[in-house]
Amino acid sequence: MAAPLKQCLVRRNGAREQHGVAASCLRELRDKAGGVLAIGEAGEPITLVLAEDGTIVDDDDYFSCLPSNTKFVALAKNEKWSSRNSGGGTAWLSESIDEVDSAVEKWKHLARQLKDDLSNIILMSEEDLQVLIDVPRSDLAEELEQSQPKIQVLQDTLQQVLDRREEERQSRQLLELYLEALKNEDSILSKVAESETVPRKEMDVVDTGTSSTGISAKTALSDQILSALKEKPAPELCLDSQDLELVFKEDTEALALALSWDKQKAEALQQACDQELSKRLQQVQTLHSLRSTSRGKKTLPWGDWLSSKRKK
Repeated sequence: MAAPLKQCLVRRNGAREQHGVAASCLRELRDKAGGVLAIGEAGEPITLVLAEDGTIVDDDDYFSCLPSNTKFVALAKNEKWSSRNSGGGTAWLSESIDEVDSAVEKWKHLARQLKDDLSNIILMSEEDLQVLIDVPRSDLAEELEQSQPKIQVLQDTLQQVLDRREEERQSRQLLELYLEALKNEDSILSKVAESETVPRKEMDVVDTGTSSTGISAKTALSDQILSALKEKPAPELCLDSQDLELVFKEDTEALALALSWDKQKAEALQQACDQELSKRLQQVQTLHSLRSTSRGKKTLPWGDWLSSKRKK
């Protein structure tokens, strides 16, 4: 018995335009993708990868397990998949919002991300969340083509995400204060014990500080990101996912110089950014999996998705 046709979406590497194709097996999908995308016409091999994370799909059993409307990127010979131009991971954030001309265009840009997939809320920065919260309900309802009651629920959800991040920041600050207090208490007790047993000696004061004068910290991070890293407590909570990725991939020594920190502190920051990014992406993948397995639809209905978020 022939396998049933499966609906798939295919596009070229780096292209935004995608085509709908129905195929019963991987070979048929390759052939049809090559035809509609005009690649592999000279008999050259075509590689199909998942647009989400670049996973190479070369097994029919694996293909049969994928849900309908899975997005594929077709790679011609010698082409390599890239998350920045294939729409996977945090690539939707790669359009620089710094280039947006006005505040109105900025919130509309963010609203379009939610219209594509509501789980993008998880990947947004605190600043972006606040921008959408401040948009008049009627304007946001018109842009998203939803009723005002649903937009009210959406903005309440955005506020809850902001509140949770602030609560997490405060919890981390309290923990840091507690650990610092314990450290200081141990230091004081140790000094008291030492003073009782060892005669006091005059110690020469030696300046062991290192000067970065004349050293240029070369970093790809913007001034806005560096400012947030310096000034914000638990800065990984206020950055969006693209900025978290940039901080994590930055050279540790360059980051330490740019922030006037020691290398150990810079490494700890990068680890915190990596953990926060992994947590957000895991949450997004979990939502996508739930959508695929329980509903088999491209996007979860607004009402159900927001209701599930409000219950958490």
